[in-house]
Amino acid sequence: MDTEALLQDRKDKDEFFKLSPYSPIPAQDQGTFTGLSYFDPNPDLVFTVELEPVEPTEITIHTTTGDTRIYHRIATATVEIDETPVSLAIYSSGDDSLFLPFRDSTSGRKSYGAGRYLDIDPNEDGTMTIDFNYAYAPFCAYSDQFSCALPPQENWMTVSVKAGERTRP
Repeated sequence: MDTEALLQDRKDKDEFFKLSPYSPIPAQDQGTFTGLSYFDPNPDLVFTVELEPVEPTEITIHTTTGDTRIYHRIATATVEIDETPVSLAIYSSGDDSLFLPFRDSTSGRKSYGAGRYLDIDPNEDGTMTIDFNYAYAPFCAYSDQFSCALPPQENWMTVSVKAGERTRP
């Protein structure tokens, strides 16, 4: 795990949230924004896995505003968290990156209630690194002017993913 890169990514994100006109933090609140809250870096929640291809299936995912979006389930990945095997669906929205929306037992308690996201790029050797330290809350966690995809029930985990963005303690 490259902790230095992770911490730089977090610093860059905090700067974007504080200064950018495209920040999900309302403009009137950006001046007092002091940064997001994060779980401590956790090397136990970094997995390099081979994707298990599935027949691409179109799936309708609901959003926080009641709309729907179309994604394609293209694979599953199995990881082991706290000695519990977890199978997660991986989606594509048509661009080159892959999308992993999920809920876990921290959702609504220590992390955003509707769930968190990971954007994943395949490695050159065909494997994929799932690094939950980069898990993030969607923009709708910070402003109701955004509509965000809700993780499908197939990606609701009973384990705790204590990595990535969290709600303020």
